Amino acid sequence: MNTPTAEHRNTGHKRRPAPASPVEGSARLGHWALRIAAWGALAFLMLPILVVIPLSFNAEPFFSFTSGMLRFSPDAYSVKWYDAVFASNSWMMAIRNSLIIGLCSTAIATVLGTIAAIGLASSDMPWRRPITAVLLAPMIVPLVIVAAGMFFFYTRFNLVATFSGIIIAHAALGVPFVVLTVTATLAGFDRSLYHAGLNLGASPVRAFIDVVVPVIRPGVISGALLAFVTSFDEVVLVLFLAGPEQNTIPRRMFSGLREQINPSILAVATLLILMSICLLFALEFLRRRSERIRAGR
Repeated sequence: MNTPTAEHRNTGHKRRPAPASPVEGSARLGHWALRIAAWGALAFLMLPILVVIPLSFNAEPFFSFTSGMLRFSPDAYSVKWYDAVFASNSWMMAIRNSLIIGLCSTAIATVLGTIAAIGLASSDMPWRRPITAVLLAPMIVPLVIVAAGMFFFYTRFNLVATFSGIIIAHAALGVPFVVLTVTATLAGFDRSLYHAGLNLGASPVRAFIDVVVPVIRPGVISGALLAFVTSFDEVVLVLFLAGPEQNTIPRRMFSGLREQINPSILAVATLLILMSICLLFALEFLRRRSERIRAGR
């Protein structure tokens, strides 16, 4: 009897792939349904924001698409509203005030939040949960209540209608974000490395700078960016605490919507959207870098 050779066996009947089981089919269907739902939710949230960008280039003083814009006529688009923003003293003062208040409050919030997070990450810290709840209260309590309380409190110290009062108030709003991000970064930190630095002769400050700071740096920067965005977009506290000289971008936009509506507000909104996108990319970069540091790569 002739036995089939290896060539005959290889060129014979090919094994057909096994049909997908009902469990695999359901998992695949659920995967695609989840992706479609996620993209749908993203579109629902982002489209009302992104529609502001083309409207800011409207040549007419309208808050709607003109027939020329829908036909993509070049004459229907213009950058004159951006020129109006940069030529306006009130808008430039608002931008300058927002940057000064945002940077100063971010610096204060970053320092205080980092110190608080390091203390709360220690197992020897008493009353950790009550203190954490107090530090995170500005994120939970409605801003109207916070602003009203700050207004009556700051009045006794003559801090209302001053840059110092607004900076301190915005710093209080930014501290919880720094505490959360730095605490999350310290969750995977091995404290034996810090003690090893002390055993090798380094001072506590030197060991902290050389060992702890490189680990928590991504969390500190992420918290600082979130604190800056919170300060830059805040309008409720400014309405309660600011005077005419402390006019910020959100307050200027709020006043413009009530008094004189023109697409300059849309131009400023577009600039804020672009700034927010840049900060989101920076946060995502820092998040991935923090994961690589934790993985030891």
